[in-house]
Amino acid sequence: MGLHITGDDDADQLLTEVPLALLIGMLLDQQIAMETAFAGPLKISQRVGSMDAASIASYEPEAFAEQFKKTPAVHRFPGSMAGRVQSLCAAITEEWDADASAIWTRPEPGSDSAPNGATVLKRLKALPGFGEQKAKIFLALLGKQYGYEGAGWREASTPYGDEGSFRSVADIVSAESLTKVREHKRAMKAAAKLAKA
Repeated sequence: MGLHITGDDDADQLLTEVPLALLIGMLLDQQIAMETAFAGPLKISQRVGSMDAASIASYEPEAFAEQFKKTPAVHRFPGSMAGRVQSLCAAITEEWDADASAIWTRPEPGSDSAPNGATVLKRLKALPGFGEQKAKIFLALLGKQYGYEGAGWREASTPYGDEGSFRSVADIVSAESLTKVREHKRAMKAAAKLAKA
């Protein structure tokens, strides 16, 4: 299993191997290009020397924001997004023992099987910076590309879990699929503008 989201082998390898990096990439994926958002974790890792939830959470906030501002910037809103990344890492440290993958691997109390899709969606929505849509897209990404097999994940992530769709980062496996997802997003934006008119 290997993710192919950013077009940068090193950035994609980090996303594939480090669950926290993937979660941070999803958090950063707003108001910037998807590839830029998901390349962000590699920049953070290179600049602060870590992709560890506890280390990032305890990093001096102003210094952390400065790392976001360096060229090329991690995000077009470096100050606020640096704060969001630290809030996310603090939540993962406190609630998930600094293990991001526990969100989708740790069984519910009294169970010994992987949590189902609805449970993982609920856990994702409880994270700072993850609303309904972002949580559903991330759940679809886990199911389609990250080996998560919890029962009902497609239903819980509807419509992003739909097979054969090109709606989100969950569907990007190549340059061709990236183009299709971009076209879908453009069409959605155009439709939203028309609806407002």
